[in-house]
Amino acid sequence: MNSRRIPFAQTAVVLFAIATVLALTCCTRKSSAQTPAVDLKLDVKVPFRFVAYGDTRFHDPKDFEAANPPVRMALVQAIADANPAFICFSGDIVYNGYDADDWKVWDSETAIWREKKIPIYPALGNHDLHGDPNVALGNYFQRFPDLQKSRYYSVRAANSLLLVLDSSMDEAGGPQEHWLTDKLDHVPPEVDFVFLMFHHPPYSSSSDEKALGGGHSARSTEQALAKMLEQRQTHAHYRIVVISGHVHNYERHEHGGVTYFVSGGGAAHAYPIERAPGDPFQSKEINYHYLVVEVEHQQVKVTMNRLDLTSGKPVWTQPDSLKISVPAAAAAHAAGQ
Repeated sequence: MNSRRIPFAQTAVVLFAIATVLALTCCTRKSSAQTPAVDLKLDVKVPFRFVAYGDTRFHDPKDFEAANPPVRMALVQAIADANPAFICFSGDIVYNGYDADDWKVWDSETAIWREKKIPIYPALGNHDLHGDPNVALGNYFQRFPDLQKSRYYSVRAANSLLLVLDSSMDEAGGPQEHWLTDKLDHVPPEVDFVFLMFHHPPYSSSSDEKALGGGHSARSTEQALAKMLEQRQTHAHYRIVVISGHVHNYERHEHGGVTYFVSGGGAAHAYPIERAPGDPFQSKEINYHYLVVEVEHQQVKVTMNRLDLTSGKPVWTQPDSLKISVPAAAAAHAAGQ
């Protein structure tokens, strides 16, 4: 049996071609990965206030299946009228992250925020990553160039530190965990409050069983993150506050000195929650809303601003409000200085 030898030169060419294809493939796969986390700083002075909410699902305003467009527009206008120092998004900004038209709706419906030059700090939600992640992230980072393609990042604002995580990535392992650990290990002494924001909530009374028409159970990864935060809170000089979304309603939970807010009432169809008896906030209603966070020295006040449009006219109420203070030892130390 005759075997035909391939000349060395041809073999080298073939190997080079294969290596080139593999390199290009690897680059393509890594193109949606995290770039080095950026640390942003906002020039504000205490007191200041910011707005937080999520699950807006910007989409065709004629489509009432994906979200409630009138609610979404009313919330955007009300937030603009509140003139916050900045706006935090707990994820699911658009209905489909890959859809350029959804992002165009975002551009048009939130134009008033840019006219007022209100900074926006978003967290990625699962809907923001729908489709090809490279396309979805391309649309996302085009709107938020200050992030420098960071999927998780920090923002320093006066006596507050905002740590934004990407809960589609591993929060309890890998680069994101190392980054978060380092940030929490080196919180400056003048910081009174550390706000963490990510899409999937560590605590929720909703459930994947969707007993009342909708809901999501808390995931084990966020539950593990919460335990770590609560352990740190026991000896921290600052107060930890967590803001999440994903559940299309409002919730408030308190565990181990950490306060957890679920703010997913931005216009994705809200549903009632069968709330646990021990939940600090009890409501059988759907709650389209946004949060106003008023930051002072050693204290913040968080107020839920609820919107009811069932009559055709906006009715605003504030069914929940909470003051959160720095740990007593830290406050006593500051008073003695």
